[in-house]
Amino acid sequence: MRMLIAGGTVVDTDPEVRVLPDADVLIEDGVIAAVGANLAAEDAQVLDATGMIVLPGLVDTHRHMWQSVLRSIAADTTLGDYLDLVLGRLGPVFLAEDVHAANLWGALEALDSGTTTVYDWSHIQITPGHTDAALDALAGSGIRCVFGYAPPGAGSDPRRRAEVRRIAGLSLPALVTPALAALGPVYGPAEAARADWLLARELGLQISVHATGTGTVEWLHREGLLGPDVMFVHGNGFTDEAMGLIADSGGVASVAPAVESQMGHGLPETGRFRGFGVTTGLGVDTVTATPGDMFAVMRAAFAAERARGGSLTAAEVLRMATVEGAAVLGMDGLIGSLRPGRQADVVMLRAGDLGLAPVHDPVGAVVTAAGPANVDTVIVAGRVMKRDGRLLRAGTRGALDAVSRSAARIARAAGTPTPA
Repeated sequence: MRMLIAGGTVVDTDPEVRVLPDADVLIEDGVIAAVGANLAAEDAQVLDATGMIVLPGLVDTHRHMWQSVLRSIAADTTLGDYLDLVLGRLGPVFLAEDVHAANLWGALEALDSGTTTVYDWSHIQITPGHTDAALDALAGSGIRCVFGYAPPGAGSDPRRRAEVRRIAGLSLPALVTPALAALGPVYGPAEAARADWLLARELGLQISVHATGTGTVEWLHREGLLGPDVMFVHGNGFTDEAMGLIADSGGVASVAPAVESQMGHGLPETGRFRGFGVTTGLGVDTVTATPGDMFAVMRAAFAAERARGGSLTAAEVLRMATVEGAAVLGMDGLIGSLRPGRQADVVMLRAGDLGLAPVHDPVGAVVTAAGPANVDTVIVAGRVMKRDGRLLRAGTRGALDAVSRSAARIARAAGTPTPA
């Protein structure tokens, strides 16, 4: 199947961010075939991109999808309050059907706002049924995703290890990649962390871990556990030694600037990671306190870094949200740019919308002015998921009904106010 995105302002990100006015993007069998002016494409489906900004799909390197059912429930909380409320009170009452509803709704929200790839850091694995529900919802949404399985508690009992093996052995859809989201050594004992790392490496799974402050990176280094397969989430307060150790090991980072600023993790370390040469992506983290779109995350990263005196540019922010985010997920060479041979994950923004027009600098406009309301078209692996500002997936209304029912049931079970 051939598709031609015709006549748009194309913004690519690889090897550097560049703008191609009045250009076409040719897609063949779900892959970018060519980018340029006046491309010949007989028998292609034509998507008119006149008056649009065309860019690679956005990549979210860290999000707890199951919390989409808890939107804005923790707007005023600190990190400690969030842990007590969301993980301590609300998480334990989730049924498998709630996880399915939340993951589907979160995936649709991401797609609607131009996010074509998301890392789902999923620490709601109360039973295997919860895990299967999460995976089924992600697969059914059509989003490209990494499913990071996190054990439901701090221990390392054999059932969880067997469950990780089961997930790694599943015949998952091509757009779903399994990974291991490790609780330790920050939120679990060192023995469990060591077991997680060894198991992930045995199974060939990327490891993602939440970490702030001092000691974590240094401990992993002493244990010989650092490596290019480790993604550090947050990193607020890491020492220069820790940053250097991550860089030397080939490890990567995911920064969630909106959540980190709002919940009091500390100043986002975007500039420091990049300064040490650590490949860095951006993430929403949780919609319990912040918006669920990558435009808001890009603005938070841009503002926070420049407020602390950094020289981060709009182009660098866009790369973190696209091609560098892809590299963080181990998908460099697959997604994140419009280079021929990459998967056709593409977003088209209406450049003439109020709040976005007039567009003097397309890159600056994407990072500082664009938002979900400007997203006209979203394509994942050559499949059109959104067109003319409307998601094409059948059953979106049913997904809203399901997530609304789950939100009300969870609030009643946990004794929190019932959502409107």
